[in-house]
Amino acid sequence: MRMRKKKNCAARMERCGDVLIKDPETHKGQWSAVFENDNPVHLEIGCGKGGFVAGMAELHPEVNFIAIEKVEDVLVMAMEKAVEKKLQNVRFMSMDAEKIDEYFEKGEISRIYLNFSDPWKKNKQAKRRLTHKNFLDRYKCILENGSYIWFKTDNKQLFEFSLNSFAAENFKLENITLDLHNSKFEGNVMTEYEKKFAEQGQPIYRLEAVYLGWEDNRVSR
Repeated sequence: MRMRKKKNCAARMERCGDVLIKDPETHKGQWSAVFENDNPVHLEIGCGKGGFVAGMAELHPEVNFIAIEKVEDVLVMAMEKAVEKKLQNVRFMSMDAEKIDEYFEKGEISRIYLNFSDPWKKNKQAKRRLTHKNFLDRYKCILENGSYIWFKTDNKQLFEFSLNSFAAENFKLENITLDLHNSKFEGNVMTEYEKKFAEQGQPIYRLEAVYLGWEDNRVSR
């Protein structure tokens, strides 16, 4: 279902201008200056209404969070959450995930979160999935060596696709669960979608993936 256009979206985003990164290409390699500290930077790709990134930022003031979302009518709600909570360690970018390697240098990101990404159910749409090889290659370009991608979804088919995609691209998989809310995992912060699925009793699939190929790539250059 397409999101209805938000009334006064541009004006609302302008009011939240302090947390919006308008020219991300100018900050590449200088994110410590944006946050005015050297804390690690975590990136959420597709932040939706911002419940997850706001919750994580509250729990982890020692981490800087950047959340990206291509639909501004959704992004504005996430920005307003951060402003309302007076969070100093969150910034937002209006952009498509296909461009992330243009805005971050190698090693600038210490963790990536993929939460309830669009499953793109048709086989011909596989290249648009955020766990497809095309996107995994982009993540490798910006992640710090040994850092993780945390992935959650309610879609079993997407989870199975992602398991194979991560494995084929030399990622090590850890903490795999087929029912997150009945697992022993602690510290889970739910998204708006996740809360709805949990109320319906739907299982949530989760994994952590770390790339193992950096050392080989370094030696071969």
